[in-house]
Amino acid sequence: MLLLVALSAIIAPFIFLVIFRMPALKGMFFSALIVIALGLTVWGMEGKIVLASVLEGTHKAMTILLILFGAIVLLNTLRHTGAVDRINQGFRNISGDMRVQAVIVAFLFGSLIEGAAGFGTPAAVTGPLMIALGFNPMAAAALALIADSSAVSFGAVGTPIQVGLSNLPGADLAFYKNIGVKIASIDLVAGTFVPFILVVVLTLFFGKKKGFSDALAFLPWTLLVGLTYTGSALLYAALFGPEFVSILASLTGLVVATLTAKKGWLLPKEEWTDALKDGFELKAGKSEMGLFTAWAPYLVVIALLLMTRIIPSVKAFALNAVNLTWSNILGVEGITSKWELLYSPGTVLVLAALVAVWIQRRPFAHFTKAMQESLVSIKNASFALISTLALVQVFTNSAMNGNDLISMPQYIAQALASAFGSMWIFVAPFLGELGAFITGSATVSTLTFAPVQHSIALETGMDVNIVLAAQIIGAAAGNMICVHNVVAASTVVGLTGKEGDIIRKTLGPALVYGILVGIGGFILLSFF
Repeated sequence: MLLLVALSAIIAPFIFLVIFRMPALKGMFFSALIVIALGLTVWGMEGKIVLASVLEGTHKAMTILLILFGAIVLLNTLRHTGAVDRINQGFRNISGDMRVQAVIVAFLFGSLIEGAAGFGTPAAVTGPLMIALGFNPMAAAALALIADSSAVSFGAVGTPIQVGLSNLPGADLAFYKNIGVKIASIDLVAGTFVPFILVVVLTLFFGKKKGFSDALAFLPWTLLVGLTYTGSALLYAALFGPEFVSILASLTGLVVATLTAKKGWLLPKEEWTDALKDGFELKAGKSEMGLFTAWAPYLVVIALLLMTRIIPSVKAFALNAVNLTWSNILGVEGITSKWELLYSPGTVLVLAALVAVWIQRRPFAHFTKAMQESLVSIKNASFALISTLALVQVFTNSAMNGNDLISMPQYIAQALASAFGSMWIFVAPFLGELGAFITGSATVSTLTFAPVQHSIALETGMDVNIVLAAQIIGAAAGNMICVHNVVAASTVVGLTGKEGDIIRKTLGPALVYGILVGIGGFILLSFF
């Protein structure tokens, strides 16, 4: 009974969004009501704790909405300035094949954004960019979510590792570096296939043939790109630690992917464009804008994100100048929602949009018009996100109860551990995915479940670091299906209300990735 109650935070959204195909606006509202009711009754949470958790979720939803707003403002501004047309021409000079574009934009450029920002920013940026390239909106949303996976294990300056594992005994820089190397080693098996998985999803769901033949033709090139990313990630993790792996590996991959695609190496001669949205037409004629000028706002985004995270004085200013953090909500100690406004990727994206009209010498009206359009775009998403984050925080804070029960996440983890025992390496990544599916964060998933993974590894005699690495990679894969990421991705591509359909397309890749992580972890355990 208690296990079923704990699983309600997973079962209810799955039923409403995936099976009944409700829009998240309704489905997550009903799911939140169910979890709140069960938390109050069965789990024995006090009304004050539940209300504080709901307010915490509402506050966190505002932080995510700012990121969505910033991403849409930037894209709309670049549409009005003509930069999007120039970016399209630049991609066509590399390759007009949408399979190539998906790998370069969603996987490699998205990984670069992940390394600079994290916080779900990549899908919010790459989804709209693929829309601008002519991708079917459903394809853009699904690909953006699936691609934002491998890089998440290292995230922005190693956050999922350094923060996610910070509550374990003996956690220090050497420990974090060792975990980073283990993650990169396992990802040689799992992450290498992410570009190919992207192409399979693109051709299977959105191609005219609806089969694998158009994907198989791309297998050699995608494996080259995937191995370039994961192989260089292992090298950088071993040499420098986990902080800048996502940035350096994605830059390495971008160089190799761009050069090989431009020369047509390992690629079929016929260009594939089946996933173009209806009515899309690429503007003919050469743009007067330079390619560097068109891309400059995105370079500004990366530069500002890195400055606010690496340079101590700039970071301190960004964290403290405008701090909207809500601490100890309703007087409940530990229920806190952080929001450092200038540190938010959303603020950076809005600033980049503002800078764009100056760099590209366009009227300021382009920016104001983009602001108005973007506010309309995020209206419906705001209610869905509030319900989603309310559910998440009640679930996460459920250890605060009057029935002397452990939290719902811990209850689920213990039930899984007792059921699988010695086969745990194949389950470990899925516990990570489960945590990310509910909380929407690889870091929070690892903070929640790392102690459980640590204990199980010791009890079963498995290498602790390998099991923890599997947890983190699994949590990264959970980004593909996490509800609030899906809500965000659907919003920025204009598909609000289609969240269940998106999850139907990302669930398979998330499961496949988890299986590959288990295999990679098993292989690594065989050598240690």
